[in-house]
Amino acid sequence: MSPILYTYRRCPYAMRARMALKYAGIQVEYREIALRNKPKSMLLASPKGTVPVLCIDELVLDQSLDIMRWALEQCDPDDWSNVDEVESRIWIEKNDGPFKALLDQYKYLNRFPDLRREDVVSAAIELMLQPMETRLNSSHYLLGNRMSWVDIAIFPFIRQFAAVNQIWFDELALASLQSWLNHHLESELFHSVMDKYSTWSD
Repeated sequence: MSPILYTYRRCPYAMRARMALKYAGIQVEYREIALRNKPKSMLLASPKGTVPVLCIDELVLDQSLDIMRWALEQCDPDDWSNVDEVESRIWIEKNDGPFKALLDQYKYLNRFPDLRREDVVSAAIELMLQPMETRLNSSHYLLGNRMSWVDIAIFPFIRQFAAVNQIWFDELALASLQSWLNHHLESELFHSVMDKYSTWSD
């Protein structure tokens, strides 16, 4: 049996897991979930109830970074994992921690009545977008001139941030970041994991 991946098409965590699995050439059975009606089989495998969840025989991986690491351990044809671990951790912790919090505030500002959009956006630019721009001014990717797993892990979150107000994002003075984002958006890898599937039910 192929490994089973419980996923949600637009979730950035699930997206980066799907991209790593696809890159590694690992065939999985996609089970697209409905967030309001999660399948019992997924909740039995991972009671925390969030995607992605990868089930490989008796092994269950329910953190997207763990799924990425597992996939690259199976096959890493372009050496994505051969990068500085300390620098990788710095980028990922910044993305998955404070930047994700700012992204949620930006997307769902009505849930945060005490916040001003301008302040949230300015904080996101200072924390993440401008440092990425600075790095990408001197290299094609975040950790050098070749793709790494860190680019793939962060890309879905930048995609989501840009999509909140694409016109405004495109007008920012962040040409290198915008080019990096468009490169990923136009990539065969990204398009290969964005097919629509019917919602899975047990």
